[in-house]
Amino acid sequence: MTKMTDDTIGIDVSKATLDVHRLSDGKMTSFINNTAGFKQLAKFCIETTVIRVVYEATGAYHKEFERSLGAHLPLVKVNPLQARRFAQAHGVRAKTDAVDARMLAVMGDAFVLEPKRPISETQHILKELRAFRSGLVADRTRILSRQKTQTLPITRRQSKTRLAHIEKQITEIAAEIDRLIQADDMMAHSMKILRSIPGIGAVCAATILIEMPEIGGMDRKQVASLTGVAPMTRQSGQWRGKSFIQGGRKVVRDALYMPALVAMRFNPELKAKYKAMIKAGKPPKVALTALMRKLIELANALIKANRLWVNKYA
Repeated sequence: MTKMTDDTIGIDVSKATLDVHRLSDGKMTSFINNTAGFKQLAKFCIETTVIRVVYEATGAYHKEFERSLGAHLPLVKVNPLQARRFAQAHGVRAKTDAVDARMLAVMGDAFVLEPKRPISETQHILKELRAFRSGLVADRTRILSRQKTQTLPITRRQSKTRLAHIEKQITEIAAEIDRLIQADDMMAHSMKILRSIPGIGAVCAATILIEMPEIGGMDRKQVASLTGVAPMTRQSGQWRGKSFIQGGRKVVRDALYMPALVAMRFNPELKAKYKAMIKAGKPPKVALTALMRKLIELANALIKANRLWVNKYA
């Protein structure tokens, strides 16, 4: 077959199958969502010169696909809501696996979406560990909440036992995350830079490195947008609505909340910024979000410049 250029492939990822649409000739096919199917998909992709393979983030269903083919195919992961709105904007109301795959290919080509640099196997492992730790923390919070209303000795005793077990697991997971980060020279150095910023502790720093591997390679607007702390302006004619934050990587945003609270009290520069915003009439929540944005922008700038934080007020 004669090779073509600038081809885009759209893939609808489900639990059992990978439904594939090739934009250049409209060919549709399907592969099993397993290792054998991944190999068949890779062979299918080399029939033409594929510059992007577009798929939606589908939780557990896309992870192994991404992990197996990230180093071999130019993968582009898109937000499911954005993909659906794109299809609707094209007048497509039907929602089937074949239609979704075709629209993903059209979307990738229309927006000239660029493939992301594949993440390493260590990064995949770290993401799974971080997610597991978050689940354990949520379990701990639920048990602590229930303990407040428990009156029976047996329920209180069992809750105490479960809490001790969860605390042990959290400690073990945290130690493994730290071990993997310290084993990677680049991540270990970035961790040192992040920890130098007042307010950013081990958990927040690790979350940033795990969930935002692009850190240090973006400008201020890009890192704020990717985190989801850049205000979205609403206006139409003479009407002006309240700005709000939307989208971005919620995991990173959540991790920045407590460090922002700490920085509000102990980071001289950010403390001054917070007070100035409150004095100007900004709501505390808005001022705190501004500190979160400042923290992630600072983290990005320091890693890009390869230097530790320095107290300008010292």
